[in-house]
Amino acid sequence: MTANKATNFAKKTGLDLVALQEHIRAVYTADDRPWVIGYSGGKDSTCALQLIWGAVRALPENERRKPIFVLSSDTLVETPVIVNYIDGTLAAINAAAADQNMPITAQKVVPETSDSFWVNLIGRGYPAPSKRFRWCTERLKIDPANAFIKNRVAEYGEVVMVLGVRSAESATRAQVMSLHKIDGTALSRHSTLPGAFVFTPIEAFSVDDVWAFLLQNPSPWGSDNRDLLAMYRNAHAGECPLVVDKQTESCGNSRFGCWVCTVVTKDKAMEAMIDNGEEWLEPLLDLRDELAETQNPERKREFRDFKRRNGSVTFVGDSETSIPGPYLFAYRKALLRKVLEAQEQVNAKAPPGEKTVLIQVEELREIRRIWRSEQGDWGDAVSETVKVVTGKELPAEATDGFEFQADDAKVLADVCNTHDLPPRLMAQLLEAERSVRGLKRRTLIHRKIASILEQEWRDETTVLNERKKRLEMNKSTSSNPLFETES
Repeated sequence: MTANKATNFAKKTGLDLVALQEHIRAVYTADDRPWVIGYSGGKDSTCALQLIWGAVRALPENERRKPIFVLSSDTLVETPVIVNYIDGTLAAINAAAADQNMPITAQKVVPETSDSFWVNLIGRGYPAPSKRFRWCTERLKIDPANAFIKNRVAEYGEVVMVLGVRSAESATRAQVMSLHKIDGTALSRHSTLPGAFVFTPIEAFSVDDVWAFLLQNPSPWGSDNRDLLAMYRNAHAGECPLVVDKQTESCGNSRFGCWVCTVVTKDKAMEAMIDNGEEWLEPLLDLRDELAETQNPERKREFRDFKRRNGSVTFVGDSETSIPGPYLFAYRKALLRKVLEAQEQVNAKAPPGEKTVLIQVEELREIRRIWRSEQGDWGDAVSETVKVVTGKELPAEATDGFEFQADDAKVLADVCNTHDLPPRLMAQLLEAERSVRGLKRRTLIHRKIASILEQEWRDETTVLNERKKRLEMNKSTSSNPLFETES
């Protein structure tokens, strides 16, 4: 940054950029702890990264001794435009760092396949996230980022996380930032990760300060910050931060983030992008709106099972109303088809270079495994749906081997009908036996069988009628003078 630009920035914002960069260099050279910069591709994290880059680049090469990791978290359900932008930016960062002899490497982390959004929603039937049950944030954002940080702590002993957060964003953010401050230093202790410290170089910036800096200073890795500004204008959005603990606010508003987010009433960012010319994203908005509709209290029971995932039935207090469980298997199969159809529709209309993958092959395999073991889906509905919608075969692996097929399911259904047994019960018992076959110690099979048999296998009408009779019996018992106690 030139002296003139620093002076102009100081006049406009009241912030001394030269002093700030000297401060950054002092913190960087004070110890050997590597830095991990949280990068979401938005304005705040871009501003923080550019500041760090400029400050460290001003050091002699022999003083750029400790590594700086630029970490981006991809939930695998990010808005496609943002994913493509971040992927291109990370590649540019790595290329520029190599050219400029900077100790910077950029990479992104993703959730474990078993924790992904679609595996939980379609595979296990988790309902779309809501303010009361936001199961997604920890699995998709916190855990992948924390795993990376823990690995660096194990490797180096301690790390410093550099976050592009500002106290002006909200009172909650300001309170969290001040809560863990270490007196006499520029660092804070991380709220949950031992060995991790936090440095917030743009803490004092306002949103206008951020944009003033970005528009006055070119990106050191060659990106055009005006493109970033245009993206914000098109989406009328804010930035979805790298979330590394439960105190950091996740998106849950109109910010850039997951296109499937149902924590908000409307996805204003996606709607604005479509209104500004990105019509090819409409199938995603339609699917997101359908997921949101499954949370409508008046329609929940159209989509949800009356049993919980563990096979039990729970009721609201002393009432006949059961608490809805996971999505019905039939609806999950319909959702899988709709996701694949949306993927086909989006890619058919996507601009050059914008094609995307909405659901990964690894996720499809995991969903298939869950459906086979939990739902008795011997006919392999996942592979069939993939073939029908995309015209392609779902790639198989050696570990995909499954003994029972669609013909076996028909035989099982006939036998179960003859003996008035639920086919899914027998399928789970057979799966339990298969899972321990060949083991020397088979004690586990008894617990598995007991767990399966303890589930509620009766139909909803039978269960609710029994509940009604029990409540009536309790009511009549409590009103009978023979059962009254003396006061």
